[in-house]
Amino acid sequence: MARIAGVDIPRDKRIVISLTYIYGIGKTTAQKVLETAGVSEDIRVRELTNDQLDKIRAEVDTLKVEGDLRRETNLNIKRLMEIGSYRGIRHRRGLPTRGQNTKNNARTRKGPARSIAGKKK
Repeated sequence: MARIAGVDIPRDKRIVISLTYIYGIGKTTAQKVLETAGVSEDIRVRELTNDQLDKIRAEVDTLKVEGDLRRETNLNIKRLMEIGSYRGIRHRRGLPTRGQNTKNNARTRKGPARSIAGKKK
């Protein structure tokens, strides 16, 4: 397994897909990284030379990925909660933050349904 940005990427997949295993890199960003590094998207990770891997690592190091990105995201959410914005309150209560309806759905954010004492069915 090749190691880029502290993540072991799968050897048997195409490099453009393997790069998406790094938090903060999607398919479009992976394509841009490979284009600037001068590496073909169709090559498999196990077929990469050390020189190509070094170029890809150098390009990924210019991006904000993994720990730094997670830290920044968490700090942004914490900031919203501290200033008491609407989005921060929704985060604090564990409800959807982007305007979704919560009467019937939103079970992913709200958790499993809890019964209410005295409510008729």
